[in-house]
Amino acid sequence: MSDRSKTVDNGHGRAGVPRHVAIIMDGNGRWARERGLPRTLGHRQGVEAVRRTVRAAIDLGIDYLTIFSFSSENWKRPLEEIDDLMGLMKRFIRRDLADLHKAGVRIQMIGERQQVDSELMTLIDEAVDVTANNTVMTLVIAFNYGSRGEIAKAARKLAECVQAGSLSPAEITTERIAAALDTADIPDPDLLIRTSGEMRLSNFLLWQTAYTEFIFLETYWPDFDKAVLESAISDFRSRERRFGGLTKRSTA
Repeated sequence: MSDRSKTVDNGHGRAGVPRHVAIIMDGNGRWARERGLPRTLGHRQGVEAVRRTVRAAIDLGIDYLTIFSFSSENWKRPLEEIDDLMGLMKRFIRRDLADLHKAGVRIQMIGERQQVDSELMTLIDEAVDVTANNTVMTLVIAFNYGSRGEIAKAARKLAECVQAGSLSPAEITTERIAAALDTADIPDPDLLIRTSGEMRLSNFLLWQTAYTEFIFLETYWPDFDKAVLESAISDFRSRERRFGGLTKRSTA
């Protein structure tokens, strides 16, 4: 079985735990509205849920945790809300980088740099550089990310290679496309969780989730915690993953 699909005892966790969990963190605004609170407070509570989830993922032995923090479509939101989200991201890095580094978390970013505030981009680059050699868990932050744009960028990259004569059209394989994506050195997710009851991918990891197990939860993101994550993983363990074949592949 290939590294891309297996779930293993990774040395610091438990057998049967998905190697890579991706999360669409949804419901901050609705969480706030139902409590008569401003959306900004919902986003702040969402950051607390990120902190809880990172700690839980480390405890459970997850190797890769990918969080959809800001979509390339989120620029359509009101400017005030965008500014607040950018500010929250800056504060998260400034406040949490030292603790994440101490815990052995490696930070990676996928997404586009265009439009992103230069101060925030500098902070993200610093976080990536400082934690580059950590091995306990990789936290992948999908920021200013859209999967269709990512795939189009990969196609342009391969087209340029063909135009330059370093690649023939016949050599364009699924493996080459995967290697041209932002996630080239990241295994595909075993499990994708979306909170708040919505049941769609919203332009998130469209290529990478071809054989991912999906779990859609009614829980709003600010209420997400270790117990909810453990419940999702328990559901994941009960599923048979055949990857297009007739025989179940081992998940341990």
